[in-house]
Amino acid sequence: MEKRRERLRRHAVALRGLALGGALAFGGHAAACELPPGKRLESERLALSYRTVPARIDPGRHFEVYFGFCPNVRGPIKVDAHMPEHRHGMNYRPSVSPAGGGYRSEGWLFHMPGRWEFVFDIGDERLTDSVRIE
Repeated sequence: MEKRRERLRRHAVALRGLALGGALAFGGHAAACELPPGKRLESERLALSYRTVPARIDPGRHFEVYFGFCPNVRGPIKVDAHMPEHRHGMNYRPSVSPAGGGYRSEGWLFHMPGRWEFVFDIGDERLTDSVRIE
């Protein structure tokens, strides 16, 4: 009886492992990864979180963006922002550098109030997030 229980237990553990592996293989990247605290954005293949420093963005004042993403992606990492209603972007090009387990981006400045859209190009994925600046 004990041998049978042990076989059943091993079988259950194997099935759980297969289920977890399947979830990760089929779009589970976003659900399975741990990201630093911040606003979370997701696509089918990528999860990203970001935060601004300072947390409140004021028009005409420089700020920084800290972000992390998973899974690791090969290719360029580019960040930018634009105002969709006005059809223009920032007057500055932010830089990106590694920082701890993620990235630090400097040189951000939203020069006018309104709706801005952050754009994160990570490899061949693009994630965006709209914010209203007053």
